[in-house]
Amino acid sequence: MPLSPTLNRLRAAVVLAAATVLTVAGLAVASPAQAQTGPAGIDVSNYQGAINWTSVRNAGIQWAYIKATEGTTYKDPRFNTNYPAAHAAGVIRGAYHFARPNSSGGAAQADYFASNGGAWSADNLTLPGAVDLEAPPSGAACYGLTTTQMRTWITDFYNRYKARTGRDVVIYTTASWWNSCTGSWTGMASKSPLWVAHWGASSPSLPAGWSSTTWTFWQYTATGSVSGIAGNVDRDHFNGTRDRLLALANNT
Repeated sequence: MPLSPTLNRLRAAVVLAAATVLTVAGLAVASPAQAQTGPAGIDVSNYQGAINWTSVRNAGIQWAYIKATEGTTYKDPRFNTNYPAAHAAGVIRGAYHFARPNSSGGAAQADYFASNGGAWSADNLTLPGAVDLEAPPSGAACYGLTTTQMRTWITDFYNRYKARTGRDVVIYTTASWWNSCTGSWTGMASKSPLWVAHWGASSPSLPAGWSSTTWTFWQYTATGSVSGIAGNVDRDHFNGTRDRLLALANNT
């Protein structure tokens, strides 16, 4: 979920760097072959620049998460272009929020997210919103919060987002960040779909509570390549069939 080169370097310290470069359907991606077995996805932000979403869809990308907000003051300047353009191209899209647990409460950030692109609609092409929980580009990895405080922050975000949208928020994280900053908390695994980041592995390492059969999305590289996007882009895999992906989008 690229925000800047600095953040990419930081995340590389907590997840494994991609080790093998393959060519799949003409796209050079750093990933294990297993990551190509389900509907292909990407996640993007302003960092990717202008995107040709028709080319992205024609390249076989079925879904995408698009950065909407951060904290309670920042809205991604390309979100208002990317979000409807992905929809128009037939890409099943969702919005994500980069969490800043040290700047304001979880409920306040969920409100900001839901009011600025993160809401959900039953239109066959919209995924539930996601909250990005990872170390910041600089500063304390756990934002100076105790494990108890972090659990409370996440719970408050989840509850407010559910109240606003009727959907369980998707949690994006790494096993190392989650287990360290929440104290290996298992309390969200029965509620939130998991979007796990783990690069260059044959299967992802999972945060406490989720299992090999219960993770939903897997970000398997930060150095993928897709037609319609200049430069590197995160590549992702959905753990299931397209029918199951549409069921998640439609809450069925």
